Amino acid sequence: MLNNQVNLAIVELDIHGMTKYQAKICIDSQLKKANGSIYRIRIIHGHRNGTELKNMVQKDYRNHKKVKRIEIGMNAGVTDLVLRDL
Repeated sequence: MLNNQVNLAIVELDIHGMTKYQAKICIDSQLKKANGSIYRIRIIHGHRNGTELKNMVQKDYRNHKKVKRIEIGMNAGVTDLVLRDL
């Protein structure tokens, strides 16, 4: 299920239950659409059912041209792709 919310220039993508392929398409699409008003894409991948999605996000988007850095918060089920600083 895709939950796409915009809140203060943060886009949240819930990729729970997706395959790596589906999640990558979803994230790539959002990165392509991201304009100057979006400064962060919060990926909600979960952590109880393994780390496959988390590892994919952190590895595949580390060097993406739109991603300035990756932030791992206190919640192990969330990874933020920072596109620009406020």
